[in-house]
Amino acid sequence: MPRHPSLAATAEGLSDAVYSALAARMREAPGPIYPLHVGDTWLEPLPAARAEAQRTADHPRLHNYAPVQGEPALLAAIRRRILARHGFDLDPACLQVVPGATTGLAIVVAALLDPGDELLLPSPFWPLIRGIATTRGCPAVEVPFFTRLDDPGFDAEAALERGDTPRTAALYVKVPHNPTGRVLPEPVVAAVARVARRHDLWVLADAAYEDLAYAAAAPPLWRRADLAERTIAVHTCSKSHALAGARVGWVHGPPAAMRAIRGVQTFNAYCAARPMQLGAARALEEGDAWQAEARRLYREAGTSAATVLGLPPPEAGTFLFFDAAPFLQPGEQLDDFLLRCLEAGVLLTPGGAAGRDYTTWARLCFTAVPPEDLARALERLTSVLHPRR
Repeated sequence: MPRHPSLAATAEGLSDAVYSALAARMREAPGPIYPLHVGDTWLEPLPAARAEAQRTADHPRLHNYAPVQGEPALLAAIRRRILARHGFDLDPACLQVVPGATTGLAIVVAALLDPGDELLLPSPFWPLIRGIATTRGCPAVEVPFFTRLDDPGFDAEAALERGDTPRTAALYVKVPHNPTGRVLPEPVVAAVARVARRHDLWVLADAAYEDLAYAAAAPPLWRRADLAERTIAVHTCSKSHALAGARVGWVHGPPAAMRAIRGVQTFNAYCAARPMQLGAARALEEGDAWQAEARRLYREAGTSAATVLGLPPPEAGTFLFFDAAPFLQPGEQLDDFLLRCLEAGVLLTPGGAAGRDYTTWARLCFTAVPPEDLARALERLTSVLHPRR
């Protein structure tokens, strides 16, 4: 029998409030609110990369469709960057420009996983990846991982093995990591590789923060000989070049996978925006000095925020992740703590967005506001963490 219109089961539980259910209350709060819940930056991008710098006079047919694979100027800039950074001459056929890393990962999941396949998710994780898997009909199997790296006797390989099932098809790894700001030491990377090979898994290597590492890191997953034939690397200009609103990223991997990914993109998003692809190309070609200064400023901001939270400085990225349990008042849940933070003027992300095992944790983005505003936000946060008796 025909059924009445209804929502897809895979859309249940998804919300635009994934980063904070309190965001809608910002307008109601008295005084300034410092939005440290979404990963963004106070910096403006390189002038040559900005939207207003892309002109029709310089680029005929600027507002027409771009080629599905990507603008030639951007494809060339990406390949030159990979060659300069990693000594690897990427086959042009193995590269695809995507409308931001979020859409890129959704396309990758749709191309490589069938409904019912499982995605192994070391947690905590970037909050959107779980929903991306859900909308494909792929259960996300969460394994506490990044917060346990320093635990005595922690066995990274055994932890991942505990999450593997006969339905596991892929392993998602974000390195450098959001939200903990960690980079993975070589022994942990090797453990990831052994698990992926043993169970014949795809590895989805999310490299959104690869250019924002403050500590020495192992070579990227896709450069390992034991992972090259099974790794899809996803990159973006959002974090590295302050171009989050441009929605430009790129994906590369083995030829057969890339043919499928390009096909799925054709029927999903078709192409990334042509004007912003041209801006991204300029950022990659001319933005090294800008990026070095951004990295310096971000590192200083991260160190300041970590000091207030009693954490080590972040090794990479733009986030800190902390357990708020010691700061909860008697009878409080995390939502009560986050509300107190909001009333003090600071909006944070609940840790549960990054994994079901993190119901007392919270995430803070230390690059979302200028340094002087961050200092004010941290002062207000201190009044919540350590109230005067």
